[in-house]
Amino acid sequence: MDRYQQMRVFQAVFEDLSLAAAARRLNISVATVTRAMAMLEQRLGTPLLSRSTRGVQPNEAGERFALDCQRILQEVAEAEASASGLHVHPRGQLTLAMPLLFGQQVLTPILLDYLDVYPEVQIFGQYLDRVPNLHEDGVDVAIQVGELADSSLYALKVGSIRHVICASPAYLAEQGEPETPQSLSSAWIIHASADTRLPEWRFQNNARALTVNLHPRLNCATHQAAIVAACAGAGLTRCMSYQVHAQLQAGQLRTVLDAFELPPQPVHLLYREGRKAAARVRSFVDFAAAKLREHPALTQG
Repeated sequence: MDRYQQMRVFQAVFEDLSLAAAARRLNISVATVTRAMAMLEQRLGTPLLSRSTRGVQPNEAGERFALDCQRILQEVAEAEASASGLHVHPRGQLTLAMPLLFGQQVLTPILLDYLDVYPEVQIFGQYLDRVPNLHEDGVDVAIQVGELADSSLYALKVGSIRHVICASPAYLAEQGEPETPQSLSSAWIIHASADTRLPEWRFQNNARALTVNLHPRLNCATHQAAIVAACAGAGLTRCMSYQVHAQLQAGQLRTVLDAFELPPQPVHLLYREGRKAAARVRSFVDFAAAKLREHPALTQG
């Protein structure tokens, strides 16, 4: 049994946690599965599974090897599909990672429009407020807000977003609008720990960095909760402009201290393999990029 077949066997065992179940899935004997696993572990020079009367469990080395197997087997399947012409039409599962509020506020209507155009694609959306490892996490496309790290990934800029301070018109009418960051010391502050753990906000004044320490009236674990509280008149909160785009458009919130904002942050679509990627990835990147560049929640430049 060659290395590719050994990896297929291991992946089946890893997913089913059973030699017998893996054998049934692959339509081979349990003895063949057992021999393949023994040969694989001997070749690698390390055990991958812990065996007991209740079945098998991957150890730490097995967990790591399973991630590599999944990626390699998927790449082989993609290459075979491309060679046989199956990538001419977008189809199959597209795994997409995005920040939660970006998905809810901006991307979901675009996903629905894409699925109307490409009905043979199924989208699996992961809401992550961190940048995933596309290779290890099995992600096809990710939305990244912020500067790019050096990597081998392909990146397509689709716009920029701002860090904004906002409050309800009712709050501003009652408490007054802050004129400088320093005046926040006497304001009602709603702090979202998802933004920064420390109760401080950063600004820019004449190209110089400025940090203001805060005494929050209300601490929230999420931006969603802080935005709801701000709409209810509980005070000022800081978030990204796309997170409150709908509320700003509806007049539920107003931005303040715009002259002291930090520079805008870029928004990118990240993906692997460039133009060699599967048709579902290429079609989604092209479709989403065009829509996002027209979206009023994102600024260009």
